[in-house]
Amino acid sequence: MRTLTVPKQHISQCETIFDCVNLLHEAGAEAKIDQVNWKDEFPKSLPVTVRVAHDGEKIYLFYEVTGEEIRAENTKDFGSVWEDSCVEFFMQRDGEKVYRNFECNVLGSLLAAKHETREIAEKLTEHMSSITRFATIKHRYENHKQVSDWTMYLAIPKQAMGFGPNESLSGQKIRANFYKCGDRTPETHFISWNPIDLPSPDFHVPQFFGLLELE
Repeated sequence: MRTLTVPKQHISQCETIFDCVNLLHEAGAEAKIDQVNWKDEFPKSLPVTVRVAHDGEKIYLFYEVTGEEIRAENTKDFGSVWEDSCVEFFMQRDGEKVYRNFECNVLGSLLAAKHETREIAEKLTEHMSSITRFATIKHRYENHKQVSDWTMYLAIPKQAMGFGPNESLSGQKIRANFYKCGDRTPETHFISWNPIDLPSPDFHVPQFFGLLELE
């Protein structure tokens, strides 16, 4: 099981999102999303990283994806964003049975829910407006084929992750996994930070989450 120590940084004091991103680059913990768990059927890999920090009130994620043939069809929240070029954060509070997923496509369209199981879930509708998303996309050509380098910045408040208003993220241990997927992209792929030992693609598996230790 992979473990990531997540530093506490005063990101909320940054004046702009670009300042937040720069701080994450300088002082965030880096996790490589590099586990291709189903190589026979879905061998596609991409250079993908996520940088992570928190300030006690929110967790901040900055994903960087290099050289993808992107798909961007879902323009509204709670759509089928996993079919597009998508990055994901699944997490579970220490001691809880439920888990939460935050799935965001290249357009910033977001799916967020609390799950008892994959099928039994409650949308986190009341928290959607409090979750910041900011994307950049750079198109280029590689071997005469158009590909894109893109980033996604997410700031997720502690309440959306199941913490109370009087709780701090400092000192918390969160079981989690980071994902990169694209079910209907030109090259279907399912990549994770922590490896998943199952015969077919499935991200809704808390038993294969890694561990985030928040300073």
